[in-house]
Amino acid sequence: MTINRLAFRDLEKTGKFTFLFLCFFLTATVTFASSHREAPLIANDPLADNTDLYAFRSPDDPSTVTIIANYIPGELAFGGPNYYTFGENVRYEIHVDNDASVPGDEIIYRLHFSKVNEDPTTFFAIRLGAENAKTTYTLERSVDGGNSFEIVLTDGVVPPPNIGPRSINTGVGLGTTYEQLVNDAIATTSTGEKVFAGPCDDPFYVDLGAIFDLGDAPRQAGPNRDGLAQYNVHTIALQIPITTLLKDGAASEPANILDGDYTIGVWASASRPAMKTLGTNGTVSYDGDWVQVSRLGMPLTNEAVIPIGQKDFWNRISPYDEITETTMDEYFYNPELALYMDDDQFGGAVPSFAPLRIQTASLGSFDFSNGADGLFGLKGSDAVAGTALDDAVFGTLLLPAAGKPRSVDLWPAFHTGVPNVIPYQLATGKEGNPLAEGKPFVNNFLPNGGDMLRLNMAVPVTPRDDENFSPMGLLQAAVLGLTAAPYNTSAAMEYIPNMDGFPNGRRLEDDVTAIELQAVAGVVLAAVGLWYDDYDPATSDSPVTEDLLNVISYRTGVDSNDKAFKSSFPYVALPWRGTEVTQN
Repeated sequence: MTINRLAFRDLEKTGKFTFLFLCFFLTATVTFASSHREAPLIANDPLADNTDLYAFRSPDDPSTVTIIANYIPGELAFGGPNYYTFGENVRYEIHVDNDASVPGDEIIYRLHFSKVNEDPTTFFAIRLGAENAKTTYTLERSVDGGNSFEIVLTDGVVPPPNIGPRSINTGVGLGTTYEQLVNDAIATTSTGEKVFAGPCDDPFYVDLGAIFDLGDAPRQAGPNRDGLAQYNVHTIALQIPITTLLKDGAASEPANILDGDYTIGVWASASRPAMKTLGTNGTVSYDGDWVQVSRLGMPLTNEAVIPIGQKDFWNRISPYDEITETTMDEYFYNPELALYMDDDQFGGAVPSFAPLRIQTASLGSFDFSNGADGLFGLKGSDAVAGTALDDAVFGTLLLPAAGKPRSVDLWPAFHTGVPNVIPYQLATGKEGNPLAEGKPFVNNFLPNGGDMLRLNMAVPVTPRDDENFSPMGLLQAAVLGLTAAPYNTSAAMEYIPNMDGFPNGRRLEDDVTAIELQAVAGVVLAAVGLWYDDYDPATSDSPVTEDLLNVISYRTGVDSNDKAFKSSFPYVALPWRGTEVTQN
């Protein structure tokens, strides 16, 4: 099979910002600081700001996949009198790509929201059964790549903010429970999807203050703090039958647990009309084409990989533009974070990252530090013939040039997914040769665009109460496959717990910050047999060395969300109540 990513046709790129569109941003409201404010322009437009994206096989209904797209960062639960809700004149979209042979989305879900004031005579958001800024939505679906849309739900209900007990529970308010409001807001579309749109606890957990304080995670002077604890976001959750998401021609049952025909790519976006006009009489009008102002696929890409000078540009292009817009590939080939995991660079300046060290002499010869060649020296040799690194297999995707060491691990994780092809199999069964066939543990290869969450829907669900369930996701599956019986006793394909975890999709529980930092530190390279520098096969039988143990045991100091997730759709926790939070 030969796949040349550059051969895929270009898609029309999103139009440039006009002067009036820039003026819109200058008049937008600034939200409270949060890591989700990942680019300068979108930081001034919180209602259109993607915060996180999740895609996972539903734990209580494995015949479906749940996609969760969150917006509006840093919502204060007590943020009255004007509480946050989804924006009017914002086009919220969830995109699904399921066919590598056809560039672009196959399926798009699009939501538009509208608001009414049921009692404009009061400053309260809720009073005597009436709700102000009451928000509803229309959901459309396209299954032909956006050429046509069908309305599948009208008058969807967005629950109000969780203001407090008098507003929600008593007769002077709505006289119900917030749990009931959420349950009542779960709808089923005319085409069989479940949908929920409304406020929830922000499910992302991370020590923001420490991470952005030059990588002080875990904090050297402690204690660590979840910077998003007790903040809310607004979520759009869809539970979609796998049969709906399958590409045309795929079998109704997967051939195995890594069937490539079951791989999808997911990304979310928000768009605004190009022009906003404010009238002197208080009227507001919108005109012009829709312009994408925010997008999200893999977590932390625009926040922690793309530099400030490129962040706004990244937000307004699509993943498919990245096929030919390759200027940002360099930030994955030589990631900035790797500089702080290298003692020859700036490793000593970030003591928290001391356990994270990249291979500079793996197997005695392979250097993956920034600016080094990685595996490029093997290009064209008999050693890589027939593997994913062979130009005859995947073209120049994975070994494009010298001086791009992470083109074989970080770049495919963000831009193509990983194929179940040598060398991308666990070292179990390889007998010391990383370019031999090993134990399969991932196949979410979809080289049809750039940054997306890629999920293989054939991979079984790991029950959340399984003793082996881990927020370390696919990396924990690799650890089990390398070190724990019965998984390390055979090189055969078999289900390993957490194979359904990030970066094979993303579950709510997954600790993506720790996973991505471990990945930058070269743990994926080690998993396939490119061990750390302190392993010498001449003197040691086990590659589980101190360097490897340091990396896989690294944690940031914040290991779980501040609220437990629900066991059923929409899975996110209820939003924090304005009268119960303790933020100062």
